[in-house]
Amino acid sequence: MTRRRWIADDFSEDHAALLGANALHLARVLRARAGQEYDIVCGDVVRMGTITAISDEHVEFALGEVVAAGGERKIVLLMAIYKFDRMEWAIEKCTELGATRIIPVIARRTDAHLATAAAKRVERWRKIAHEAAQQSRRQRVPQIDEPVKLKAALEVEVGVRLLLNENERAKKICAALEINVREMAFAVGPEGGWTDEELAQFDAAGWQSVTLGETILRAETAAIGALAVAAAVLD
Repeated sequence: MTRRRWIADDFSEDHAALLGANALHLARVLRARAGQEYDIVCGDVVRMGTITAISDEHVEFALGEVVAAGGERKIVLLMAIYKFDRMEWAIEKCTELGATRIIPVIARRTDAHLATAAAKRVERWRKIAHEAAQQSRRQRVPQIDEPVKLKAALEVEVGVRLLLNENERAKKICAALEINVREMAFAVGPEGGWTDEELAQFDAAGWQSVTLGETILRAETAAIGALAVAAAVLD
């Protein structure tokens, strides 16, 4: 049986701990007991952890052997801000699919009220990503940036940078992915798409336009679809 994985809130060479909501869930909902074993993410490695003490606020583990090591691919997602319920769903699913950094972008067509409110949603987005990373047995919780305008987001430094462009017809996303690439970025526009001026900015910054197919996708569908394709092609 696969052991459940937890991301340590605190760890040292031989011990790790879960705090707050994670500890409460383990103690109250899962009714864990001393002596039970779980996989514990400690930085870039996953180690076997045995519960040594448990309460509603604090669960302590003695760390044992390394069960997984090595970093994940760097997958950056530039996500133009759109309706929060759909955006939160996309953050959860893109975390499951391997996103290591998500940059919320205030685009020209981002609703003004959403752009104003976005800064107050970042902590909620980080919590969603943390829970999704544990559920999907990730080795790392994605970094969720503070919202920025497109010019700042375009400066991200990765080897392959792909713009999901509904106007692109020739270049398929699969053809643009290099099998051995370890770093990549995808950009997904807002409802209504990127403006011509923004598309020109992408082009000037060296991003490649790619297509996911002939149909017009919602922003959250495009983000999830792109990461699913990348996972299938690269893994």
